[in-house]
Amino acid sequence: MQAARGRFRNPPDMGAGYNRGMDIASLTLTQAQNALARGDFSAQDLTEACLRQIERLNPTINAFLTVLRPERSGEAAKSQGALSHMPVAVKDLYYTAGIRTTAGTRFFADFIPDEDAAAVQRLKQAGAVLLGKTNTHEIALGVTNVNAAFGNCHNPWDLHRITGGSSGGSAAAVASGMALAALGTDTGGSIRIPASLCGVVGLKPTYGRVSLRGVFPLSWNLDHAGPLARSARDAALLLQVLAGYDELDPGCANQPVDDYLAHIDEGVRGWKIAFAVGDFIDASDTEVLASVRAAADVFQSLGAQVEEVDVQWLREAALANSLMTQADGAAFHRERLKEHPELFGEDIRQRLEMGAAYTASEYALARRKQAETRRQAEILFQSYDALLLPSTPITAPFIEGNDALEQARRLTRFTAPFNLTGLPALSMPCGFSSAGLPIGLQIVGGHWQEAKVLRAAQAYETVMRPDGKFPHPNL
Repeated sequence: MQAARGRFRNPPDMGAGYNRGMDIASLTLTQAQNALARGDFSAQDLTEACLRQIERLNPTINAFLTVLRPERSGEAAKSQGALSHMPVAVKDLYYTAGIRTTAGTRFFADFIPDEDAAAVQRLKQAGAVLLGKTNTHEIALGVTNVNAAFGNCHNPWDLHRITGGSSGGSAAAVASGMALAALGTDTGGSIRIPASLCGVVGLKPTYGRVSLRGVFPLSWNLDHAGPLARSARDAALLLQVLAGYDELDPGCANQPVDDYLAHIDEGVRGWKIAFAVGDFIDASDTEVLASVRAAADVFQSLGAQVEEVDVQWLREAALANSLMTQADGAAFHRERLKEHPELFGEDIRQRLEMGAAYTASEYALARRKQAETRRQAEILFQSYDALLLPSTPITAPFIEGNDALEQARRLTRFTAPFNLTGLPALSMPCGFSSAGLPIGLQIVGGHWQEAKVLRAAQAYETVMRPDGKFPHPNL
């Protein structure tokens, strides 16, 4: 199979005259729900379409580590709810009762949990069909999804390039039609980076918005759970299912849950939006900068007031996030690192050893930087409704010759600060490079302002994709 370079096909128009023989697996969740309601195809047709994509594409993309047949998800498929009959996948960091959960590492290659993660429970209660568990960078400590234990995940737009990580399998599955949506986790950008590199929508909610109970931790202080999808509306639908207080998760916040769909189509007219500029941003590729600036112009045309804001202060925030991630990861994996360091992939072992070597003073200073950055962000969002900046400074790099540690520094540049602050942040496609690779726009909001972030994303998407069609690689 040859990788796509700049070519993409569109899914069918889901209006009157829809042809059942068209590409069902290319639909958004919303389109699929509407088609099912009209009787254009059956729920079984929808699931089978995704399973055919998995059978055809997974041997080369390696997005799934475990695939489930419909009979193993039959109970969920029979229930009614916001995601009734929708085929979804979950990152192999989420516990799934009776189903292998590896965290992408040899240490848990045969681990089978007794119960589902809280987020998986919510998916099932909403009626979703679980298609399987997706590939991840080992223990989620990396952004390439080059995995020594279970094989590399390949970008559907160019199979020689990385998906980004650590939720690379989830992003690749959604981009290629193997699932209509998926769950990921994000500690320094692990939802938004693969969303950017694979051309899908990825949302990291506010810290504490979605329960992490039953999810392998990397950093108790920085981990977030969230969805990857094909549209802003789909992301809102998924967040509506996932959000909510869980008293059994000490990091979950008891905050009211908004109706994320109620005002999603009301646009951004009258908003004041910050557009990130400065040396920190200018380190990006020129094509990335041009696409993101063009996106800012779209918001201006929609009636928002867009102002340039220097965000140099994000640089130190990204560095503090990296230190905390590695130190917290080393704390959680301390016994495994001590007893069997050779079982970790080389890049993971190096980063854990670096984390273990940080002093208490260095960690304390990083936590202080976290508090300072949170306050700077709070001040920013007293004046602005949203912040626009690139999701990643580059498009997807090649797998070969890839230095995982260097890529982690480059690709988390614009995402990690918003893990440190805990702010909601979304990545969505805003164009393609000359090589045909997706470019990601990042939209950031104030604490608990996911509804505004999603509303901004929907406004932009309505202009850029007025037909609602999801561009995807020609595989």
